[in-house]
Amino acid sequence: MSTYSLEHKEFLKKRKRNRLLVMTCQILIIVIFLIFWEFASRCGMINTFLSSSPTKVFQTFLSLAKQNQLWSHVGITVYETLLSFILASVIGFLIATILWWNKTIAKIIDPYLTVLNSLPKVALGPLIIIWVGANMNSIIFMALMISTFITIINIYQGFISTDHYLITLLRSFNAKKYQIFLKLIVPSNKNNLINCLKVNISMSLIGVIMGELLVSKKGLGYLIMYGSQVFNINLVITSVVLLGIVSYFMYEIIIFIEKKADRN
Repeated sequence: MSTYSLEHKEFLKKRKRNRLLVMTCQILIIVIFLIFWEFASRCGMINTFLSSSPTKVFQTFLSLAKQNQLWSHVGITVYETLLSFILASVIGFLIATILWWNKTIAKIIDPYLTVLNSLPKVALGPLIIIWVGANMNSIIFMALMISTFITIINIYQGFISTDHYLITLLRSFNAKKYQIFLKLIVPSNKNNLINCLKVNISMSLIGVIMGELLVSKKGLGYLIMYGSQVFNINLVITSVVLLGIVSYFMYEIIIFIEKKADRN
């Protein structure tokens, strides 16, 4: 026998229909765009030398797969992005914790965080290569430069925005600072931390691609740069499409983590 009321069943059906509608619309947008793109390229409405076409993109995709280059390039970009994402998330959380713990340090560091976060990281590319070397370390360092500061700022702002009345209440019960942090600050900022992960994964991917554009012999950023140098627009657009697919799956991983966190 079902334990759900009729109203609750109707609510679940409505929510399911809404999810199906959203997913259908999302797929239709992509399908319509691809059909129009292919139609425009075949009818000569657009120059395929400059904009390629879905057919040519698919052919380039198959060519990369047959040459055993597809997964090596995708794999190195995913590896660099995940490594940068994990490092930036951990470093950002730890530094934000230190800033929350010590208000004096926070006041000293705050203007520097703002300045460092606003610096154009691409302009620092040549310096990063000189300091770290023309290798994967430069790519990881570039990604950390882009993602770490914004992660620190977002997490710290969430920490200091926690309800001060609740903090005062815990202090009235003689709660230690670490107890306030573990029992109130972190749980209260669960949604903020998840949102920071969403921002961080995209910033890490942007940083990795920027690093690969500067110094790399593998990866999607390298394919984009190489394709533009030899005027192979099909390769460039295929790499961009693959980049979008990688970004989507990484975002879905964060959504999965968010759903798991909501259940706990």
